[in-house]
Amino acid sequence: MTFSRATITPWLSAFGKRAQQQTVRPSGSLDLGAAATPTPAVPTHTASDDDDTDCEKVTCIALTFDDGPAVPETATLLSYLSQYHARATFFTVGQNVAAHPDLVRAEARAGHEVGNHSWSHPDLTKLSREQVAYQLNRTSDAIKAATGKAPTVFRPPYGAINNTVRGATKLSPVLWTLDTEDWKYPDAAKVAQSVIAKVKRNDVVLMHDIHTTSVAAVPQILRALTARGYHFVTVSHLRATL
Repeated sequence: MTFSRATITPWLSAFGKRAQQQTVRPSGSLDLGAAATPTPAVPTHTASDDDDTDCEKVTCIALTFDDGPAVPETATLLSYLSQYHARATFFTVGQNVAAHPDLVRAEARAGHEVGNHSWSHPDLTKLSREQVAYQLNRTSDAIKAATGKAPTVFRPPYGAINNTVRGATKLSPVLWTLDTEDWKYPDAAKVAQSVIAKVKRNDVVLMHDIHTTSVAAVPQILRALTARGYHFVTVSHLRATL
């Protein structure tokens, strides 16, 4: 039995109507109605030269971001930093480096420092020397593959470090002096104030670029502290100029 188009059309689902349209006026592809998931653009900002900020003469701090790169948060963060010509240090997790090498390249290209934060974020003090070396070496290899340059610094997950960890690597450990505890507070304004109200010269600030609210706090931090004369440099730059 054959039904007319006028009879069938009212019975069709949204998908059925798209299929019907395809039979009447075929196109190159059939819209199945799935939500489009655009690939986030990777920032293309390129640092024009090396950072010549003299932290003996001006007020510096080092913003550091752990656990990334993350999509789309890290790309958004890179755009914010470029607007203020701010440099930062990213302590990257090896698994995420392998998944998003384009973002790690973008970090390095923009003049930021890429540090090592282990391969899978374990408490390194609970591992053997060989296991620690594996965690850090595999991550350093991934960073070098992405950027062409091996890292020189690492941040142990949870800040947990002991002699076994120190002895397993030639990387220089970096902790922090100001913890935003942004993972506890999914509130951009609160995270921003945790820095603005407490920061002092030469602080190393701990944040995470895997949290949307933490990234959203960055423009307010940059705006407020720039107005107070702060300069944003990498950890290694801060250390070298003290």
